[in-house]
Amino acid sequence: MAVEEIDAATGHATTGHEWNGIKELDIPVPRGVLMFLIITHLFAVIWWFVMPTWPLGTTYTKGLLNTDQRKIVAQKLVEASAERASWSDAISNSSYDEVLSDPRLMDVVKQTGHRLFGDNCAACHGRDGKGGKNYPDLTDHDWIWGGGPEAIAQTITTGVNSSHAESRVSQMPAFGRDEMLDPAQVRTVAAYVHSLGNPTDSTPKTIETIAAGRQVFLTTCAACHGENAKGNSDLGAPNLTDDYWIYGGDLQSIIATIHGGRQGHMPTWDKRLGPLQIKILALYVYSLGLETP
Repeated sequence: MAVEEIDAATGHATTGHEWNGIKELDIPVPRGVLMFLIITHLFAVIWWFVMPTWPLGTTYTKGLLNTDQRKIVAQKLVEASAERASWSDAISNSSYDEVLSDPRLMDVVKQTGHRLFGDNCAACHGRDGKGGKNYPDLTDHDWIWGGGPEAIAQTITTGVNSSHAESRVSQMPAFGRDEMLDPAQVRTVAAYVHSLGNPTDSTPKTIETIAAGRQVFLTTCAACHGENAKGNSDLGAPNLTDDYWIYGGDLQSIIATIHGGRQGHMPTWDKRLGPLQIKILALYVYSLGLETP
């Protein structure tokens, strides 16, 4: 008969197993662990009875509580649809001005429009709508096609230079590359355009160059941008007298634009977004400018 060995340090018996001088103790499972295991097993048994659990061919046990997650989700969808209808119908049936004058509807526009903008527009215009180089800032009050909500909605619907049959169409010719202007004319008209927003450019040394650039502008550029260079929203020709630029307003960027031309592109969203979503998005984009001083 083997003699039971007691560990001197812990007072527990050993199992008789030893590895490299390390002896295994015969310690009972802690009471807390046993209680935890008992409780979890009891919980599992109770859960089997009260909740849908066991598959039975084409059906399953419904449980004593008769809980059905599909019914719960369906009910929540019905409730959400009813809640949505309270404001979606109001926005759909109201004019843009009526929605803008209704704080309750505009709260909905800002919440819903922010999500729509983030999902569809932020990749180009940024999450704050401030755009970036080659993409317009939608918060700066400067609009190529007009900044009213109706005009914004049309741009969203048809796009710019897109595949839509009614797409807005706009293109800045490549005056230098296509040799409509020689290099000297490109530089002088660029100097004139730059001076429109930078009056300090006009000095005794540059006045003749700027004057020559104005003559080139009147014969080449005024047809779209106007003799006063303030642009034409019907043609998508931007105002050249302010400090808002898509492709950069420094002299070298202006020279590059005149030489190589520009043709922006905005996709059409009428296949991805419904009329209500486009209206909300247009109102939201319009509100970005209202919030910017």
